[in-house]
Amino acid sequence: MIGVLASLAGKCNFPRKMVYHSSFVDEEGISKACGCLLLPLKSHIRGPAPVSEQDTTDIVDEAITFFRANVFFKNFDIKSSSDKLLIYLTLYINIALKRLEGCRTLAEGTKAIINLGLENVPVPGESGFPFPGLFSPAQSQKETGRLLYELSNPFVLHE
Repeated sequence: MIGVLASLAGKCNFPRKMVYHSSFVDEEGISKACGCLLLPLKSHIRGPAPVSEQDTTDIVDEAITFFRANVFFKNFDIKSSSDKLLIYLTLYINIALKRLEGCRTLAEGTKAIINLGLENVPVPGESGFPFPGLFSPAQSQKETGRLLYELSNPFVLHE
């Protein structure tokens, strides 16, 4: 599965209407870390990303909504920086679902997702990052910290 998702960074050979792209295309005024947009999130937890209104769709909502459709594509035509984040979140959802497979209760599932968020996450430029070349390597420890905060567990941050 990771091999299929890793190839999402390439060009799409399918009609464009079949792939779902992020609606967050206006990048003006949005902070970045390693070339990854720090888009607004519906969250009560303070972090480097701005807080989104509770009644609006954020990037995590989009990733969850588009997961079933986008996971089957071998290639993905990247139209904006937010599409890169959508690709990463698609992989993260896949990993989260695999962790939830053996959970029998809500408490076990919650613990599995929290533990996933506590794991060390490789950042762009480090070995083990699933999409080399998709994001630019971190230029400083501060930038690495900002990105790690956002990528470590988007579902804990998201309400």
